[in-house]
Amino acid sequence: MNPHNDAPSAFDSPSPSRYGAPVPSPILSVAGVTKTYAGGVTALHPIDLSIDTGEIFALLGPNGAGKTTLISIICGIVRPSAGTITVAGHDALRDYKHARRTIGLVPQELSVDMFETVQATVKFSRRLFGHSAKDDHVEEVLRDLSLWDKRDAKIMELSGGMKRRVLIAKALAHEPRLLFLDEPTAGVDVALRRDMWKLVHRLRSKGTTIILTTHYIEEAEEMADRVGVIDKGRLLLVDDKVALMRKLGKRELAVALVEPLAALPPVLADRDLELEDEGRTLRYRFDATAERTGIPSLLTDLREQGIAFKDLETRKSSLEDIFVDLVGEKR
Repeated sequence: MNPHNDAPSAFDSPSPSRYGAPVPSPILSVAGVTKTYAGGVTALHPIDLSIDTGEIFALLGPNGAGKTTLISIICGIVRPSAGTITVAGHDALRDYKHARRTIGLVPQELSVDMFETVQATVKFSRRLFGHSAKDDHVEEVLRDLSLWDKRDAKIMELSGGMKRRVLIAKALAHEPRLLFLDEPTAGVDVALRRDMWKLVHRLRSKGTTIILTTHYIEEAEEMADRVGVIDKGRLLLVDDKVALMRKLGKRELAVALVEPLAALPPVLADRDLELEDEGRTLRYRFDATAERTGIPSLLTDLREQGIAFKDLETRKSSLEDIFVDLVGEKR
């Protein structure tokens, strides 16, 4: 489907490989994009990023890292100081009109007419991009977001979670191929957050490419194909989520002690160990991919020191652990 009624282009679908299988094509390319404000503050250092058609990409970073600045530049809200942006084959700076039609943006802040009805505000957003009312599409969007029963309600009458859904409906009204979700579940309860996750997967199944920023690490871990980490305006890394956790993830061994320890014996001082739970638990961090994890020798040392234990438990590092380690190293 070409929502702009333009002639088909090579960007309308993944290009075939020599074997006939589809090859992912970038729907978004960012090259050397920077942003320095008039006062001399640099919000973004040179950013290079490519997003494939149909993927879910999560951009992680603390407050002030540059996430919203980067999204605002791509969406045409903020002008970059340097660099180029290509969206579905359109130069986002020189061919802004076509590029913007490809993009849907769900901002952090509510930006709707509180006295308007749900259905009217979604239809208005659709017409802003030159589309007809197309009631069947608007109905489909509202049903997907569990808003159909509220279609005639004024937005001011809705709960905070429902207002968030309206923002998503507005962003989807013109059938964008690239959807930005800027902190999509901020301030909503856990049940609604999980509903949002399901919606994102449904959208992807229909061919929508999704880029989200989030403070909820579990959100990225649940949904994303790839993860980017940004801090102080610098893109620290971009990698496949599974590969990232395999390369940087560590494991932890929790040793439940029979008797609590007041301090670690000197013979164990050179190991990556911590006492927790008032000395009742000994936590050991190790690289699971290493040829030698050090666990057998640790357990031997414990026995030789007369330190008895009653249970062992291991766990993988989460994406949050990796994120904290990465950002901490750069600060």
